[in-house]
Amino acid sequence: MEATPASPLQTIALVDDDRNILTSVSIGLQAEGFATRVYSDGETALKALLENPPDLAVCDIKMPRMDGFELLRQLRAKSALPVIFLTSKDEETDEALGLSLGADDYITKPFSQRLLVARIRAILRRTELVKAEAAQTDGEATPEAQPSTVIIRGPLEMDPARHRVTWRGEPVSLTVTEFLILEALATRPGVIKSRNQLMDAAYSDDVFVDDRTIDSHIKRLRRKFRVADPEFAAIDTLYGAGYSFSDG
Repeated sequence: MEATPASPLQTIALVDDDRNILTSVSIGLQAEGFATRVYSDGETALKALLENPPDLAVCDIKMPRMDGFELLRQLRAKSALPVIFLTSKDEETDEALGLSLGADDYITKPFSQRLLVARIRAILRRTELVKAEAAQTDGEATPEAQPSTVIIRGPLEMDPARHRVTWRGEPVSLTVTEFLILEALATRPGVIKSRNQLMDAAYSDDVFVDDRTIDSHIKRLRRKFRVADPEFAAIDTLYGAGYSFSDG
């Protein structure tokens, strides 16, 4: 009787100049069933992440040769690879800047392995859902059925199955987290979504984030759409209540 081939392990890249963190986190993730790759500086990591992408990267900010911010800037120019930032607990501006550059999540140091694993699994679940929907649509969709999967709201067109977004015909590259937040808003134009509702749309129940996380993602979304259209103003803020999408 032939043995069933083992499923390939999901690979997590760890980027940190602290060897102790690299070792302990790598061992912990391997114990949870992940494969790991470790890099001690941003410059080496960037080349590897682009040439041989893992499933997700966990990056420190303060590193030699290339810090985490510059690593993410250059990575986002070519890739939507999910990224979790590690930040110092007393530097809240790092969190906001990291998210504004396109990080999917952040964790403050010191952190628990349990929290890190929960955040990693949550982001990977969202990423795998997008991939599964895309594969199903590509394999089974008919010309009649395919348009029903696309969300069209004025100049906005979103294809959740293929994780594609355009604004006035111009492509806009979004991370999984950004896509889910925008989808929650665009599904019901004019309806105000609270930060808690947007958190529920973008994060699983076992992951806890604060208001600043959603605000930073919204700023990042606006910035990306204004590259395609400097007059973009479709995401409205109602202070104290939340956000809404206008398709007018």
